[in-house]
Amino acid sequence: MEDIIIKRIYEKPARDDGYRLLVDRVWPRGISKDEAKLDEWNKDIGPSTELRKWFNHQDERFEEFAKRYKEELKLQKEALKEIKKISKTKQVCLLYGARNEKFNQAVVIRSVLRTIK
Repeated sequence: MEDIIIKRIYEKPARDDGYRLLVDRVWPRGISKDEAKLDEWNKDIGPSTELRKWFNHQDERFEEFAKRYKEELKLQKEALKEIKKISKTKQVCLLYGARNEKFNQAVVIRSVLRTIK
């Protein structure tokens, strides 16, 4: 299958989301754990607090953010391999809390996962 989708945690869960994985280090505001319907919350795979604060969701910083974040993700090889393994048998939905659907950590994680064999 190897299909990985990205979705805001605030969007209503859908049956075809598959394995729902939150990739934020901080729990998103205004949503309960029950509402989130998660299979997993991997805090460690989210960007470091320092990087997250530096990025501050500024579009013009995304390219540099992605570069730095990919370096951080090198320390999460096992977690990434596990997500990739899951994606071979079922849909994986990477969930994030940011408002920007184009420039966020889930986009970076998906690009890294696509390079893992």
